[in-house]
Amino acid sequence: MHKKKVLIAFLGNINFDTRCFNLFNSLNEFEYDVEFIGFDWLTTDFKSTKGKQTIYRLQKKFPSIFFYLKFFSILKYNLIIRKYDIIFAEDLYCLPLCVIIGKLKRAKVIYDCRELFGFLAGLKEKPFVQQLWRLTERFFINKADIVIVTGRMDEDFLKKEYHLSNTIVIRNLPTFKKSKSPIDFNSKYKIDRTKKILLYQGVVVHGRGLKLIYEILRKSNDYILVILGDGEHLEYYKNLSKFFLIEDKVIFEGKIAQQELVDYTSSAFLGLALIENLSLSYYYALPNKLFEFIMAEVPVLATNLPQMREIIDKFEVGFVVEEDDIESMRLTIDKLCNNKFLYEQLKDNCKKASKILCWENEFKALEKKIQELL
Repeated sequence: MHKKKVLIAFLGNINFDTRCFNLFNSLNEFEYDVEFIGFDWLTTDFKSTKGKQTIYRLQKKFPSIFFYLKFFSILKYNLIIRKYDIIFAEDLYCLPLCVIIGKLKRAKVIYDCRELFGFLAGLKEKPFVQQLWRLTERFFINKADIVIVTGRMDEDFLKKEYHLSNTIVIRNLPTFKKSKSPIDFNSKYKIDRTKKILLYQGVVVHGRGLKLIYEILRKSNDYILVILGDGEHLEYYKNLSKFFLIEDKVIFEGKIAQQELVDYTSSAFLGLALIENLSLSYYYALPNKLFEFIMAEVPVLATNLPQMREIIDKFEVGFVVEEDDIESMRLTIDKLCNNKFLYEQLKDNCKKASKILCWENEFKALEKKIQELL
């Protein structure tokens, strides 16, 4: 039987993106012939790799237009020279070429709308660029055969905004995996066992609550913040930790490959999902880090945003706090440190929830939708 050929296109590196990593492996397991084309401009000394998972090295320098032109030219070339039955556009940057060339070559196009790209907080100071991406999405999103969204509220918004009828909710869930070799941060960094590890993981950018936690660290010597990830504002937060005189309380661990992530996550005392309400995209946030904490059986502290609050309240895996109430954040963390019974109950709830909130369960609906499409 002929295997259907699938392409996953993404302006990023599959090794550091849970969603692409899980999608690639699950499609392989269902016996699709899967290829990945991605790009990396952040990993130090990264060299382009070719094969089923092709990742091109890019350079991002001012002006950024040349970065995007290089990206478009490489993706266009690969789409033209190969024939695919299904093309996944894993972000808005890939969507136009995937639609134009994919449709010309009679491929089915699936758009993974993992964020509300036209409403990103990072573009608030760039209204022209934000409007450009919003118009791009408006024009191309209806050309996709399926639009994947990451949460129910995102789906409701996009249906109303773009008059969609072909959506499916696939949340950013991790595969069901438990750590066999947790990383001992206390030993690795010679941290006193009385100090608790607070964990931030994901892209290091503004609006993800790092400054809020820095304020808590300035007032308390009981916690150490570990940051797993990289991003355009990494140097800013390194310098800010020095300015706040908390350099000894913040550990920048760097990016962690997907295969190893659970070993790091499971070592934390508390997972942080303190996304600030800076845009519509952030307001509807339902990030993979929330579910990764739950899978690792680490209680969560999140800001009071509706989709995160819904998960935390339903499964009783942590607490939500108002983003402008730093004192409440500190008291909540202290409460978990001082109430061992409560903390263990939350960990047990995470363990139970992880059996439900896993990629294997979520992917079944997508695979069924793909079969109907074909």
